[in-house]
Amino acid sequence: MEMSAAGTLATGTPGQPAEPAALPELPELLDRLRRVSFPTLGHFLEEGFCSSEIRAVVPGVRMVGVASTARIPDADAVAVNHALLRLQPGEVLVLDMDGDRQHAPVGAVTSAAARARGAAGILVDGPVTDVVELNTANDGGALPVFARGTTCLTTKRHASGRAEFGIPVSVGGATVRPGDIVLGDDNGVVVLAPEVAAAVVLQAVESDAAEPNILSRIAAGEPLERILYLGQ
Repeated sequence: MEMSAAGTLATGTPGQPAEPAALPELPELLDRLRRVSFPTLGHFLEEGFCSSEIRAVVPGVRMVGVASTARIPDADAVAVNHALLRLQPGEVLVLDMDGDRQHAPVGAVTSAAARARGAAGILVDGPVTDVVELNTANDGGALPVFARGTTCLTTKRHASGRAEFGIPVSVGGATVRPGDIVLGDDNGVVVLAPEVAAAVVLQAVESDAAEPNILSRIAAGEPLERILYLGQ
């Protein structure tokens, strides 16, 4: 959420996370992150944010999961199928298309297959297709999908054998490593190492908890000089 008021909400140095305590277990950390407004993380961090060109294709959903990565050259649909088979429950399928922003590697079948594997979502550094079908499933079971846009041009069954799996990749200018935490909503996508997420999650929870009171004070007509942080 927007930090428009008291700077006391942030206990760390601006642009840097606070020093973490003991790293929580991953399931506990993910549960904490599900309670956070993802833009709040932008008050405390500067790195890990995908370009604003990466947008939610299925609106109104939130994605919280762990990255399963693949680099897919040659617009190779066969490689995407192999990436799907590597997915474990709770993971986000992260596809680096090796600079190809023309071919869609994800459509209705790919999304359904990822859901069948228990995926938490899909993140693509490229376009997707079958947008109507992706959104038709938005009945409580829709899979979050984030991409650069949409197209009718799709990957092909090349089976070039040049794909790489489980390696650091790049999506929207952000580096995504296997095991990183991937967060997405209508505002965009954030990718964080677990230790970075653990360092800021409690600050973010506190900031979110303070915001309703700030908004109420503004609505009540309290002088803004008493509400907004002015650097003093």
